[in-house]
Amino acid sequence: MRITMIGTGYVGLVSGACLSDVGHDVICVDKDQRKIDGLHKGVMPIYEPGLDALVARNVAAGRLSFTTELASAVDGADAVFIAVGTPSRKADGHADLSYVYAAAKEIAESITGPVVIVTKSTVPVGTGDEVERIVRAANPKADVSIVSNPEFLREGAAIEDFMKPDRVVLGTDDDRARGIMQKIYAPFEGPTSPLLFTARRTSELIKYAANAFLSIKITFINEVADLCEAVGADVRDVSRGIGLDNRIGSKFLNAGPGYGGSCFPKDTLALLKTAEDFASPIRVVDVVVQVNETRKRAMGRKVLKAMGGDPRGRTVAILGLTFKPNTDDMREAPSLSIIRALQDAGCKIRAHDPEGEEQARELLSDVAFCADAYDAAKGADAVALVTEWDEYRHLDLKKLAGAMATPIFLDLRNIYSRAEAEQAGFIYEAVGRGAKEPAGPRE
Repeated sequence: MRITMIGTGYVGLVSGACLSDVGHDVICVDKDQRKIDGLHKGVMPIYEPGLDALVARNVAAGRLSFTTELASAVDGADAVFIAVGTPSRKADGHADLSYVYAAAKEIAESITGPVVIVTKSTVPVGTGDEVERIVRAANPKADVSIVSNPEFLREGAAIEDFMKPDRVVLGTDDDRARGIMQKIYAPFEGPTSPLLFTARRTSELIKYAANAFLSIKITFINEVADLCEAVGADVRDVSRGIGLDNRIGSKFLNAGPGYGGSCFPKDTLALLKTAEDFASPIRVVDVVVQVNETRKRAMGRKVLKAMGGDPRGRTVAILGLTFKPNTDDMREAPSLSIIRALQDAGCKIRAHDPEGEEQARELLSDVAFCADAYDAAKGADAVALVTEWDEYRHLDLKKLAGAMATPIFLDLRNIYSRAEAEQAGFIYEAVGRGAKEPAGPRE
């Protein structure tokens, strides 16, 4: 199949590369000339493990190419995917659909034959209807079908998620479009990765409902962690105890400083706005959004409390800035709120992140960016582990403590045991671990 992907951001580039890897001919389009020039040179605009090799392989095979010329890319395509950004509007939290609608209009003006237009961007319920209206207004004679095909990619594991999906959701009632989408996704279909065909609006809602539910799980276990600290329980054992129930499952039950990233914060707000528009409030999600924002700054206060005394002029080392490991994405990262809370209290910040420094520099001021964890810890009065990068899981804790003015360790991802941290000389604090812990390291 010949596929055109509009947008070379996170979703568009990963999707285009993966679709080309199973044999489709894919052209990725972006208006940003610098992005396209970089891709022609093998320079990825995002950090995602394995993406550079995947792109290089399919470019070399002639199945994947890049251009700024939308009209020529759309001409003759079997399917055109819209994979542009839908950021939250600051005014009301609703998804900004201007890029989606602009792409739809430009596609309509470039159509020369039958084509399926696929909305891959995360969009509110009813967006597909508006895309169809725009297309038919711009080109009344166009032979098109509009399909919803939301993405479910985890940053840091996006290629695996695309190639081995839990499900592929496809919203269409059109038989021709259904046939084309089946051909496109046939290489990914299997007993554990079904193609789920639904009505278009249902497909749009599935994406938001999925992310909202995962946000609820994260926020729930974070509040349980606070209760564990109060009553003397261990949230790790609570998580395991409830996660072994197959009705609940173990994923997204790791207590920490709150969720961030490009999806959960934006999608929960968009879902709330949609619910408000249709006079059908989802109160539990409303509370989750509020609790999560509060929690991020609360982690900053946790660091301040652990240091004790007057925090002004004291130094805190922050390990991990991105919202999760294996990405350079700083959007809504908990580290941002934690650092601002510490700076508001008068603290100095030294920080390290394996991939996020470039983006972090654009969002943070008065932060000393360091070469590694040990450099960040030099002269610090406390160190806070915020993002669970693999390289932070195997630190030489004695070396880390020895570099500090005061060896206080805030393990906000519960990576280490109290025993090993204290044996290294640390005063140790974690999240949701109020019970006395076993003497040895945990698995």
